Amino acid sequence: MIRKLAEEDPDESNDKDKKEVEKSSDDDWKRGQYTRFWNEFSKSIKLGIIEDAANRNRLAKLLRFESTKSNGKLTSLDQYISRMKSGQKDVYYITGASKEQLEKYPFIEWLKKENYEVIFFTDPVDVSLMKYLVGYEVKELKESYKELTKWWKSALAIYDVDDVKLSIRLADTPCVAVTSNFGWSANMEKIVLSQTLSDASKQACMRGKRTLVINPRHPIIKELQERVVKNTEDESAKQTARLIYQFARVESVSNFPDPKDCASRFNSLVKSILNINPDLAVEEEEYVEEVETETANTFFFTEIT
Repeated sequence: MIRKLAEEDPDESNDKDKKEVEKSSDDDWKRGQYTRFWNEFSKSIKLGIIEDAANRNRLAKLLRFESTKSNGKLTSLDQYISRMKSGQKDVYYITGASKEQLEKYPFIEWLKKENYEVIFFTDPVDVSLMKYLVGYEVKELKESYKELTKWWKSALAIYDVDDVKLSIRLADTPCVAVTSNFGWSANMEKIVLSQTLSDASKQACMRGKRTLVINPRHPIIKELQERVVKNTEDESAKQTARLIYQFARVESVSNFPDPKDCASRFNSLVKSILNINPDLAVEEEEYVEEVETETANTFFFTEIT
């Protein structure tokens, strides 16, 4: 009921023709209803997003705010996303005491010049709200990548890996090993275990599980994907997948003098193992946009400071 009211409120900023809106005979009683509801219950909705993880995305659709393109009216995240530039993956926002103050903020000038929309957040709770909206509207991976990540996680079962995920935000790296949300980070684990009186057996419960994040544009990942599609029991592919993960783990906690050179040499070795052309480079950025459209629709919130 509330979501339907929010979608139908003609007082909100949208892409409909204004003349068409004025012709509707139902607009008189609809006009401003959701705005009044929002003014009354906005804090409750925001607190719900923070505290109710199960309904976070549903509640996020009820959020309203003003922006550099809303012409003084309220707008929603979905409307913001519909106006995003091609290839844009960041939702830009700025926090402050009032919209009037934020409009004069010098750091949004270049964004406005480049035709990027910036959200104005003026409620103190908005600062806490943003970290709970990372990854708004995440869609499932393409079927082929889901098969690869499932296979890879199974191959790494002996290492107690939490998950294997796809990311289009990696550049020239085939994968990285990151720590899960719980337990020590890789750096903290290294610091604790390096202490003289540290007992590794007693600290085991604090070690965070690892998540392997893979780059679908990298030739190594593409080759592994092709091999898995052909034969999920390919022992050579399985051993290579484990080797890649082990190096990613070492890379995440070691202080190599030149980590980029070390990673480059390792990747060249893996290409040789998989019979990949050593000159084959990572796919260009245009392919990233295609993958994002088909496999992932994740929007990241970036604060302007």
